[in-house]
Amino acid sequence: MQNVIRIKGAVFYGYHGVRSEEQSVGGKFESDVDIYTNFSAAADKDDLTKTVDYHKVYSFMNHLAVSQKHYLIETLAMNIADELLKKFANIQKVAIRIRKNNPPLGGVADCVEVEIVKDRSEL
Repeated sequence: MQNVIRIKGAVFYGYHGVRSEEQSVGGKFESDVDIYTNFSAAADKDDLTKTVDYHKVYSFMNHLAVSQKHYLIETLAMNIADELLKKFANIQKVAIRIRKNNPPLGGVADCVEVEIVKDRSEL
């Protein structure tokens, strides 16, 4: 059985981008994560230890997003996907979306978004 736990619209302030002002001033980023796992045993027993603790996932993602600088949000998304699969043994697959709000495009755009879907077998 495969179930999904979703965290939507997680917001963090980071210093990701190619331009020097993005690296020094920073900006607001949003992310979503879809966690593919089997939480049927947790649901049967009402037991947090038998599922993925999404509080820990959020804290871990936030730490990765704010503790490092990347030129590309693609790199950030890949790093988060890899590290979640390494840290949480009961995650079978993850889908990570990172959005850079108000990107410096020379025009108006709400955001730029990247998505990575990675299975445990791809580590």
